[in-house]
Amino acid sequence: MAALVALAPSAHASPCGQHPWCDTTISPDRRAALLLAGLTRDEKVSLLAGDDLEGVYGLPGTHTGTSDGIARVGIPTIHFTDGTAGIRQGSATALPAPIAVAASFDPAAAQLDGATLGDEAKRKGNDVLYGPTLTIVRTPLAGRTFQEFGEDPLLVSVTGVAFIRGVQAQGVIANANIFVANNQEGAGPAANDSRPGQIVGPAPTEGSRFTVSAYVGDRALREIYLPPFEAAVKQAGVGTVMCAYNRVNGIYNCENRPLLTGVLDREWGFRGFVLSDYGAAHDTTANDDAGLDFEPWPGQAYGVEQVDDALASGRMSEASVDAHVLRYLRTLFAFGVFDRVPYVEDDATIDKSAHAAASQQVAERGMVLLKNARGLLPLANVKTLAVIGAPAARFVTGGGSSVVTPFSSVTPLDGITARAAEAGVAVGYDDGSDPVRAAALARASDVAIVVAADYQTEGIDRACLSLECPPVYGDQDRLIGAVAEANPRTVVVLETGGPVLTPWRYGVAAILEAWYPGEQGGTAIARVLFGDVDPGGALPATFPQSADDLPTAGDAMRYPGVENVEIYKEGVLVGYRWFDAHRLTPAFPFGFGLSYTRFALAGLHANGASVSFTVRNTGARAGSQVEQVYVGAGKKPPVTEPPWRLAAFRRVDLAAGGSAQVKVAVPLRARQYWDTKTNRWRTLPGCLAVRVGALRGRICP
Repeated sequence: MAALVALAPSAHASPCGQHPWCDTTISPDRRAALLLAGLTRDEKVSLLAGDDLEGVYGLPGTHTGTSDGIARVGIPTIHFTDGTAGIRQGSATALPAPIAVAASFDPAAAQLDGATLGDEAKRKGNDVLYGPTLTIVRTPLAGRTFQEFGEDPLLVSVTGVAFIRGVQAQGVIANANIFVANNQEGAGPAANDSRPGQIVGPAPTEGSRFTVSAYVGDRALREIYLPPFEAAVKQAGVGTVMCAYNRVNGIYNCENRPLLTGVLDREWGFRGFVLSDYGAAHDTTANDDAGLDFEPWPGQAYGVEQVDDALASGRMSEASVDAHVLRYLRTLFAFGVFDRVPYVEDDATIDKSAHAAASQQVAERGMVLLKNARGLLPLANVKTLAVIGAPAARFVTGGGSSVVTPFSSVTPLDGITARAAEAGVAVGYDDGSDPVRAAALARASDVAIVVAADYQTEGIDRACLSLECPPVYGDQDRLIGAVAEANPRTVVVLETGGPVLTPWRYGVAAILEAWYPGEQGGTAIARVLFGDVDPGGALPATFPQSADDLPTAGDAMRYPGVENVEIYKEGVLVGYRWFDAHRLTPAFPFGFGLSYTRFALAGLHANGASVSFTVRNTGARAGSQVEQVYVGAGKKPPVTEPPWRLAAFRRVDLAAGGSAQVKVAVPLRARQYWDTKTNRWRTLPGCLAVRVGALRGRICP
């Protein structure tokens, strides 16, 4: 991370000047109040909305959003950018997809990811980064699953907090999005027409994110969907929050006063400002009353004409305009924007090699080994390799606001070929368009590696969970089957944005989930396959045996909704909680991941606040494992509870024969539920079971 601050951005004069509010010895609140008092009404109104309609296309020299400053009083122009996997502004460093970051179960990797993006955002002249996405994976069909941190609120919270700290340590303001229960893009028959290169996917016909109303019970909101945002506010001090397109319990998110003012502001004490997603503000009066402070895409609700009309008619007061502008200004003061030189776009100041190294490191930490029959991996004593599949020769990523044009990229084929050459291994390649031909190459090789990928995009959900939805890369399930039949020593490398169906898993020797691994993905994949690094990641979302097992399956009212109404009937039983509660066996469970070595656990000790145990690497090589602490529901829980919920985790890296004493805090919230009768948190009664791997214990009050 130190390398990320080695180069200073280009310097221009500070915009603040000699005004009273430029005094850095007084508080951000006081400075903002002084500046507010010096603004005319028209100047205040001009700060409520953005000033650029064209930056959303991600072209060089543009920004996703711009708020023009006011030179008279030293308010700087503020630039906003997309960037959960790379800065969408011409070419940029392509980081692994957020789902891969979550799979690392490593806050340090998440912080490195955020720091890299934050550093690059400012060197491209941006002040606010739209990330992280703190949406829970409710259904893996969702088009933006790749942009999220998984299905568990604790994992999403811990990863999100670390990411925000990384971004904001670079002097860039992070944005927690998308608030809240924005769990789908929408479904429709055009889903299989999604292709890389589209700005967003084809329009859905049911359950569109723009219009759907998600009816979510208070327990599910409080226990599943809100905690990551609460952590972002309370633990990470995030500077901005973005309200989403959809409605929650009948009210548009950006008009939802109970959530924006009641929860975010008054309960959590959020000190930043709330901005809308692009086009998510519809009603000037309702947005104002709810607590929306800024509309980055101008003209719909907070444009000058709309606000002037609302003020003239009495539907909006000057006092409320002052309140919104005050929050905006206070945030800029708190993050030092007035007291530094403006960030200027200059790609020449980006340390591309350091950022590429960070991208590779995060990718390696996030790879998950799902199967390794007879220890085929890491590759050894191999003379010939067959690399098969069109994705092997491409840079694979998702679509929409997270799409990235990389400065450079290493494909899986490039990475494997280069690493194989070091080991004296010959590599043959087939794009897999003819399974018979591909099978012939596999049969003639010592080991076959099939690289398979899916395609996810903002704008529309996937039509199914197979690799053929959408059919960007042909019938990959059939290809894998043909190759595995020809050569039982077949490795499948998945580059997917989330869980997929794996009907061929019993017929292949090894499966490595690499996600969308970023611009250095090929090198990272090769290093894992050849054993230069241990995979060591764990699944942040459940891989089902069948899509029929998903909590949203079989009921259109659950998903994608009927006539824009959707009911979250599963309540708190999201992801693995659903599978556990209904005793459904997944293909690969949440938290699963293999290592190239072996680990043993012993000596579990639990009390009400912490759990400790010993981890020993009993294998012959260094390795990594994610140790996960789960807490049970108790014998007679007063409400519907999952059998287990993740309470803490720690990724442990050990040399061969090494051991470590691990102690993790078990937060009180992990033993609580939201009481809908009293609207407060209550602790589950009695002693609760606790498990770490095969170890069992109890936590008592």
